[in-house]
Amino acid sequence: MSGQSSEVMIDRALSAVRQHLGMDVAYISQIHGDLTIFKKVDAPGLEHLVKPGDIRSLDDVYCRHILEGRLPELIPDTSLIPLALEMPITAAVPIGSHISVPVRDDDGMAVGMFCCLSARPRADLSDRDLGFIRILADMIGRQVSEQYRDERELGDRSLLVRQALEERAFSCVYQPIWDLKTARPVGLEALVRFLPKPYRPPNEWFADGEAAGIAVDLEVEVMRRAMNALEVMPPDLYLSLNASPALVLSGRLAELLASAQPERIILEITEHAIVDSYDDLTEALAPLRRSGIRVAIDDAGAGYSTLQHILQLAPDRIKLDMSLTRSVDTNPARRALVLAMVLFARETGAVLIAEGIETRGEFETLVELGVAKGQGYFLGRPDRLAQTLQAIKSPPGDLA
Repeated sequence: MSGQSSEVMIDRALSAVRQHLGMDVAYISQIHGDLTIFKKVDAPGLEHLVKPGDIRSLDDVYCRHILEGRLPELIPDTSLIPLALEMPITAAVPIGSHISVPVRDDDGMAVGMFCCLSARPRADLSDRDLGFIRILADMIGRQVSEQYRDERELGDRSLLVRQALEERAFSCVYQPIWDLKTARPVGLEALVRFLPKPYRPPNEWFADGEAAGIAVDLEVEVMRRAMNALEVMPPDLYLSLNASPALVLSGRLAELLASAQPERIILEITEHAIVDSYDDLTEALAPLRRSGIRVAIDDAGAGYSTLQHILQLAPDRIKLDMSLTRSVDTNPARRALVLAMVLFARETGAVLIAEGIETRGEFETLVELGVAKGQGYFLGRPDRLAQTLQAIKSPPGDLA
């Protein structure tokens, strides 16, 4: 069953149950830590009381007391249950009758609650009604438990990425970029490594940052730390910094890069998704480019969107994705594509940089094809700044 049809089924089931039992409100909640999140709500005319997305403490509602056995799942008349009477929510809603059962995942863990309530006592509610609710909760549990688990994991990852930002729990490593003909270093690319264990690649951290709404803030702090390298790098080397279109469009780069010599900065546009407005992106890049900052398109050849970036943004640098570099010395199709990019770069005045050079054969073929610059494990692995600066004092061993 598709996600959309599943959602419709749950909505219909919730409404049908509420009407069948003659209750005022029916809802399905998700339990997340000490909170209950209202996910599905059927409450005609009472939307001011509860709506999807509302969050309450488990201590403020009946859920925790029911799960821990202090309240029964079936309460025909709350006035007869002392604990229910003591709870402020009973009078505030008000709740005269209540029926609620846990929604469990495949491991039997309570991930939410299926609840119905009425402002009036309902002496006619019976164990048969409770059994009916349990059956539906079991059916719905199969539908929502995976969704809830994914949401919990996303929430946990969002918390981790927020902590990483607050604690600056990341470091930068630097990979040298070489002139392939002269075997001389021309620049360093700054790459981020997040410190929390277990290790996850940076793209996953930034994806979690985007989901948490802090991706641009995270990029800014990573870039701020990466730029510290300019203070000790040789003055003839540039620093290549990764920047998403969202960061460019945020307007925060001008201030962030103000202290740097613009001719020593290259911005690598890293987004693989389709850009909504190239006009806006071009306009945001214009003052930076006028100041002397150059623009590169990363991962060229990795997909349609990067080719669009190249055509629309007219970059100063084009970085060939490692999927084209890999085995270029033995794969005729990749060789032909790289040659086409060499010709394109010449026609447009861009400098071509090959990423992911890992063998001498790849290196020699790229030089033969006319690729100007390159980086990769064959030429130097990403490392801490001091180690990278020491390594580039002489060409890689095989090229010396």
